[in-house]
Amino acid sequence: MDISDIRTEYIKYGLQRADLEVNPLAQFTTWFKQAQVAKLPEVNAMSLATADGQGRPDVRTVLLKIFDERGFVFFTNYKSAKAEQLHQNPQAALLFPWLALERQVRITGAVEKISAAESLKYFSSRPRGSQLGAWISEQSHPIKNREKLSQLLHSIKERFKSGDIPLPSHWGGYRVIPDHYEFWQGRASRLHDRFSYCKTEQGWHIERLAP
Repeated sequence: MDISDIRTEYIKYGLQRADLEVNPLAQFTTWFKQAQVAKLPEVNAMSLATADGQGRPDVRTVLLKIFDERGFVFFTNYKSAKAEQLHQNPQAALLFPWLALERQVRITGAVEKISAAESLKYFSSRPRGSQLGAWISEQSHPIKNREKLSQLLHSIKERFKSGDIPLPSHWGGYRVIPDHYEFWQGRASRLHDRFSYCKTEQGWHIERLAP
């Protein structure tokens, strides 16, 4: 199928050096809030790219749940494929595709597990069904059929039919600690505005990149 005639001209906004915050987290926060105001669907959805010990890449969409000066946090099963890759190679890249605003944000950095206390705080805020799901899903591993999940769900509901559901030992958060950001704003004729923030000993170095 030839789809080479599909194209969009990006004309909504521009991005100048003078528009940028000195701190990339502040710039990300500004754009995130603007995406919220625009009511973009799943505004906190991000592509998470990882690689295993042999450098074989992998990517999937996850949800950002916390971001602050320490980094960007998502939650997962610690026995999943992504967790195994992060164990072998604790580096990751994030991509926020806010295409309705003709924007993207790219972030790269080292990855660490967050504390059990932090994971419990978030886990306790999840709907009960999501808490139960974290207990039964052997994420990324083969499963015979959908009925098996139903059986496991019934069993775990019986186990935790009253009281709070405890945090599973195999489930929790990871934090991506940024050392590089890129803010991308689409422009006409594919002459996009791109600015990178690179972390140095002196702080964040900002420069414009060719489109």
